[in-house]
Amino acid sequence: MRRPPGNGEAASKAPGGCGLWGRQEPRRLGCAGPDCCGQALLHIGINMMALPGGHHLDSIPLPGQQLHLMQVDSVQRWMEDLKLMTECECMCVLQAKPISLEEDMQGDLILAGGPNPGDPLQLLLKRGWVISTELRRIGQKLAQDRWARVHSMSVRLTCHARSMVSEYSAVNRSSSQEMSQIEKLLMEKCSELSAVTERCLQVENEHVLKSMKACVSETLSTLGQHFGQLLELALTREVQALVRKIDASDNIYTTESTTGNLFSLTQEGAPLCRIIAKEGGVVALFKVCRQDSFRCLYPQALRTLASICCVEEGVHQLEEVDGILCLADILTDNSHPEATRAEAAAVVAQVTSPHLPFTQHLSSFLESMEEIVTALIKLCQEASSGEVFLLASAALANITFFDTMACEMLLQLNAIRVLLEACSDKQRVDTPYTRDQIVTILANMSVLEQCASDIIQENGVQLIMGMLSEKPRSGNPAEAAACERVQQKAAVTLARLSRDPDVAREAVRLSCMSRLIELCRSPSERNSSDAVLVACLAALRRLAGVCPEGLQDSDFQQLVQPRLVDSFLLCSNMEESFV
Repeated sequence: MRRPPGNGEAASKAPGGCGLWGRQEPRRLGCAGPDCCGQALLHIGINMMALPGGHHLDSIPLPGQQLHLMQVDSVQRWMEDLKLMTECECMCVLQAKPISLEEDMQGDLILAGGPNPGDPLQLLLKRGWVISTELRRIGQKLAQDRWARVHSMSVRLTCHARSMVSEYSAVNRSSSQEMSQIEKLLMEKCSELSAVTERCLQVENEHVLKSMKACVSETLSTLGQHFGQLLELALTREVQALVRKIDASDNIYTTESTTGNLFSLTQEGAPLCRIIAKEGGVVALFKVCRQDSFRCLYPQALRTLASICCVEEGVHQLEEVDGILCLADILTDNSHPEATRAEAAAVVAQVTSPHLPFTQHLSSFLESMEEIVTALIKLCQEASSGEVFLLASAALANITFFDTMACEMLLQLNAIRVLLEACSDKQRVDTPYTRDQIVTILANMSVLEQCASDIIQENGVQLIMGMLSEKPRSGNPAEAAACERVQQKAAVTLARLSRDPDVAREAVRLSCMSRLIELCRSPSERNSSDAVLVACLAALRRLAGVCPEGLQDSDFQQLVQPRLVDSFLLCSNMEESFV
């Protein structure tokens, strides 16, 4: 699936900090030149930074001097003002840059120009990403006892922290007492870190240096905690503003823009999703999904909801506002476009994920499960693209883990026929990820005794046999892992279904035993997966119990007769012969 359940989420954490910034690219700092700087002097408090495309930081015009300034040569004005102006990032780079080149100098982080002053969220995210990364790097250099680098990076960290505080204060002039207090503590710790690392440069006694290293480490950890607290407070404030805007807006364009901003934040990781959920983001988005005037915004709102529900707080909020009932209404309403119903299916897939333990307590889901399962089967049957089918089948697969009653419902709804027919349609089932969802449903349904007859009737054994030969088309590790899951679950399904003698005989007739033996003996056929090996050994033993004549003596003695663990050890240590 294209979401994270996320599942998504992983930026490096600084000591005590928040891992929120994984995708922001550092940009280079610089002035746009004399002409633009001459115009920039029409504003108060503006530093000499230019944004891409020649746009400048906005501020308040200086009354009474605009006409006078326009009459002054811009180059001359620029040269005069350069004497008085400083930029903390430039000063930091110039002061802290060592003469000798080090292997990691190419990785120095310099935040260019800065984001639009009207977008405090981007300002926080970009500055936050830089500071978080600097904290992590300082920790690495400290572990290596590279004191010169630790000090220079500490100076640069101080400059970045000061810039974040001053820039955010400029766009949000009213700050809470708690935020002001943490800002003060953060800057104090930054100054303390710079001072102590400078003293370390002058110490030669290793014993003293070792004790000072512990002090630096503690200061760095405390600094990271203050930074994380400050950033969380600031981001919470901005999220609150977005949620209020969505909640109060009756303008479709404003709501679309604000919802898009909220979705972008969810892609920054679980910490921001938790903030959004705690500040009422789920409630506001479901309010959008319950208004007919916003029907065209349903897909965007549902996509955002699916991202937020990767965290426990999001799922709890969804249940509190009867979100499951709203999703069921959307899925069962054929007047909604397919794209809208597919996004609703994605939310269902997220909140029923077996990988999230907190989703198992959705009591409201059981009340609407039959309607949802029926709608999802219909969506699979009518899907016009592979993506829609993937979202619907993933939701069904997760529901079969969520409650055993779902398997009985699927059996009554002829789900096996729908899924097996889809496998022959390349427009709907075209990737191992989709086949992974299908075989998951079949594996969970195969615990039902009635399932075997439906599988035989729809030539399902042949399809399962084909899944045992699933191979990746590229070297993508995710695709290879999906193929392993398909092989493993196909073997599990075959083992469960082979309780029925008719299924076992059909599997032997289709040479399933030969394929299972090949998977056991050849690591390359199963991508050296132990999980696939165990599943194939279990399926082979089940088939051998019904049709032992299909095995050679050596296969029987090595793969069936010994204990399962002995056969596993034999096959997992087996070297392939290239003769």
